[in-house]
Amino acid sequence: MLAHIRHDFQTVFERDPAAVSGIEVILTYAGFHAIVAYRIAHWLLTHHVPVVPRLVSHLARLLTGVEIHPAATIGRSFFIDHGAGVVIGETTVIGDCVTLFQGVTLGGTGKERGKRHPTLGSHVVVGAGAKILGGMTIGDNVTIGANSVVLKSVPADSTVIGVPGRVIRVKGERLPELTMDHTNIADPVMERFEVLEKQLEELRANVHSAQSMEDPRTISSPDPRSGH
Repeated sequence: MLAHIRHDFQTVFERDPAAVSGIEVILTYAGFHAIVAYRIAHWLLTHHVPVVPRLVSHLARLLTGVEIHPAATIGRSFFIDHGAGVVIGETTVIGDCVTLFQGVTLGGTGKERGKRHPTLGSHVVVGAGAKILGGMTIGDNVTIGANSVVLKSVPADSTVIGVPGRVIRVKGERLPELTMDHTNIADPVMERFEVLEKQLEELRANVHSAQSMEDPRTISSPDPRSGH
């Protein structure tokens, strides 16, 4: 438990440029407070201590605005930026080096039992307000855009945007988690609309050009006296 807390503490300085001192992080970072409370509650739960783990989780939610179920499984170097409104359900599994922004929900879709919350791989970034609902799997090195709603599994090395979430493959090397850019993500549907709009403008220009070449004033009218 202490080793995980140490990694979580170091991660704050790696991913938040506003973190300038250890005292400031310990005293004022609600996301870090929520993670520490979760580590304690999870340790107590795994050692079969009754009631107290949920009590710790409940108090942490009141103090930080972050709700993490003690039974969730969270790897090393976990970071919650700002933290307000983050909810992590009971059967959630999170890998190493994962970043969640404010308003993220890792939740279920109903009253089903068993594995009903998502599994996130390592090096995953989930943007502000995003919702990942159900027992699906999010692969390693995935970026989920702000306010996306993900209802299906996502393969590794992908980017997800939209409602419902649409997958965009990220080719090449993994995006470094230090960028944590969850807003400036290209929308392939909008890009396609822009291409179609450009083609439509070109078609209109061609039609206008053809009409201007066929000036009606150059077409002679038949002479009614000619009998034709």
